[in-house]
Amino acid sequence: MAKNDSMVTDNPKLKQKILSDGQISLYLEYYFGYAKSYSNEKEKETVKINRKKEFINLYIWASPRTPIERQHNKETLELAKQIRSEWEQQLKADKTGMRIKSSLQKVNFLDFFQSYINNYTKRDIRVLKLAFANFKSYLSENYPAYEKSIKPEQITKEMVSGFLEFLQSRSKGEGAHTLFKRFKKVVKYAEEKEIIVRDPCKGIVCKVDDQTLKKDVLSTDEVIKLINTSYEKQNPEIRRAFIFCLYTGIRFCDVIELKYRNLDYSNRLLKFEQEKTKGHSSASGVVIPLNEGLLSLIGNSDDKDEVIFKLPSHTMCLKVLRNWSKKAGITKHITWHCARHSFAVNILNAGANIKTVASLLGHSGLKNTEKYTRAVDDLKRAAIDSLPELKLQD
Repeated sequence: MAKNDSMVTDNPKLKQKILSDGQISLYLEYYFGYAKSYSNEKEKETVKINRKKEFINLYIWASPRTPIERQHNKETLELAKQIRSEWEQQLKADKTGMRIKSSLQKVNFLDFFQSYINNYTKRDIRVLKLAFANFKSYLSENYPAYEKSIKPEQITKEMVSGFLEFLQSRSKGEGAHTLFKRFKKVVKYAEEKEIIVRDPCKGIVCKVDDQTLKKDVLSTDEVIKLINTSYEKQNPEIRRAFIFCLYTGIRFCDVIELKYRNLDYSNRLLKFEQEKTKGHSSASGVVIPLNEGLLSLIGNSDDKDEVIFKLPSHTMCLKVLRNWSKKAGITKHITWHCARHSFAVNILNAGANIKTVASLLGHSGLKNTEKYTRAVDDLKRAAIDSLPELKLQD
């Protein structure tokens, strides 16, 4: 009996549910007493236990096989136990009006961040990992005492401001803004889980001029030069896909997901939902007309679920792209996203309407498209300034 009494003291209890993909979902089960009821016919007493489940979005491996998986299980279970303990404190506070010292003060925010990454399923996980790596580097250089472990309450506004300056000193263009945005996302989640009492990022803003195009753009001549450049053992899928993006403005995260069912051959149209804005914007759907050249790049397949461009990782694609541009004699810093920028600038330069460009790029308004018109103005000015200096005789 004593054993059962000790078991019910854990409220909520930490429990596990085995999933079909070989993982275990952790959840909390709350106990809110029981209710008795009687049958009118036999006057038989029935006891119904009042329980409630709450999934906490933490997962562990059912059968960990590698040291990394075992370490992940260890860290995630520890975090789950701390969350369970925190909610137990909350229940006690609700009943007694008293609250004992929270065990979550023992949480290592770095472990929490890593656990967040381990359970993250969205496509920007690469950027999230980079934000985490930068935060650890920042601590190592400026707060060595917290290099391995830092409690949530030790993250101050001053520290966060310093981290933003650290990012801005190491990142070009919108890089700092992107990384800081992911960092704030994790801190906000920690606040929602009551691991951080007050968000230390609140009021700290990374200002960026999103109306200025900061990345390099390929001119139409450079696009042709790139297309005319090929070399032995060049990856044909990467070549096809990048050229396709140069002529359509599609992002890497979208082109890698394109399937033959996205094509309407009879009307020569490509239709797809943008990964970046899917479910968040009414303009997430994009329709792009296809000419003969683009159709030849795409080809055809009887399997509508077949991927059009079979691409390796983003890192490998970037490596091949830089080698390719170098062989073409292009010295600009070319990334995959440059294809999108180049497409927009080049069709505007050729006389396309800004509303048409916005529609092709999948922009919900003209604000994000206007930076390309400014880039076109700069190109026109540079073209005029490239002429021999005009000096008239008096």
